[in-house]
Amino acid sequence: MKTQIVKTTAKRDNNVSLFKKTFKVSLSFILITLLISFASCEKDDIDSPVKSIIPSRFKVDIPQAISSQDVNLKLNKTGRVDTLMGDDIYKHLRTFVKAGEDAADLMENILIWIAVHNLNRPMEISFISDEDGRKKHISIVEDVIFEDINWQYRLTMTDIENEDEANDEIAMQIFWNLNPIHGISILNFYNLNRNTDKKYKDTHYRVEYSETGNMNYDKHMIVSLSDFPLPPAENDIYRISTLKMFAGKTGDMVSLYGNTLHPNAKFFTEQEGFNWAFVAAASESLDIAVAEVGLPPMSLDADDRYTLLEKYSVKNVLREQILLTWPNIDPDVLNDYLYHTKAPGYFDNKGFVQGGSAPSNLYKPLEEEILQLTPYNPEYILNLSVQFDY
Repeated sequence: MKTQIVKTTAKRDNNVSLFKKTFKVSLSFILITLLISFASCEKDDIDSPVKSIIPSRFKVDIPQAISSQDVNLKLNKTGRVDTLMGDDIYKHLRTFVKAGEDAADLMENILIWIAVHNLNRPMEISFISDEDGRKKHISIVEDVIFEDINWQYRLTMTDIENEDEANDEIAMQIFWNLNPIHGISILNFYNLNRNTDKKYKDTHYRVEYSETGNMNYDKHMIVSLSDFPLPPAENDIYRISTLKMFAGKTGDMVSLYGNTLHPNAKFFTEQEGFNWAFVAAASESLDIAVAEVGLPPMSLDADDRYTLLEKYSVKNVLREQILLTWPNIDPDVLNDYLYHTKAPGYFDNKGFVQGGSAPSNLYKPLEEEILQLTPYNPEYILNLSVQFDY
């Protein structure tokens, strides 16, 4: 009888169950809560869009094939994981991409809210927020420089309930140009809505959106998240603390690459701290996608595709981790377990289809595209900090 990789003890379960854990609770909850706050405004509600100085677009739409919050683990009838299913790997990737897309949705809805409330010229106003009952201040100014770029406008929203500390209480900043559309929006959960738990005081989200074509795409966005608080490791060892994702679109194709940081993550050993590095390409019209994932150490200083996605491929990393823990494991058992970790992964509108080889020739342009993409340097992600312009 062959040895099986089994979850047996509480301690071992923490190490083995990477793909059992869901990307859950706090990040998605906060984004959904804030989206609801601003979602009552629609683009059609803007009375005079011609007069508005607010950009009409601020995100790249990502096909559902590579963006979803549906995460489940499939077990056999004995409760054992005999084969690591592709779903268990790639559904998490789709969830991370969805988190980035939700952030862009939030920023776009905020811009609609600003336009609907006729904040369409340089001005200074104060108001009481319906969300937390606190006094907020909005300033819109012209002709500013941020990150060596000249911007037509900058909007700053500040929580001024304690006015002496106003400089430390920025809730949101948006910098933008209108022709072509290019903007950067930065958001602090806590200052936007003080009903948010104080542990998110230092958490910042940033979305950059551009139609300038300066990165060889018709339009692109870059989503960043930093200083997201982690729960105690024993509660959820796979929680994200930092995220950065690029999405570029030309014609029908959406190209993505990025990283998420998981400082408490463990697999089959006590080695702690991994970076989830990925590249993907999706067809908007066909709603299919191809993706490749690597699991480099979180402090690794490397920016080449081979190191991040091949040397530290999911299959290589998990194989090494398993052999460190079970050096005498039956090779057939190990190969069976890792069978579905073959790269790349293929998706349709229902999710993961298979790994290693394409279901059809429709995927060929996407396969070619991901070979041109490389994730960010893990060391850069480790040190990423999103900040306002004070």
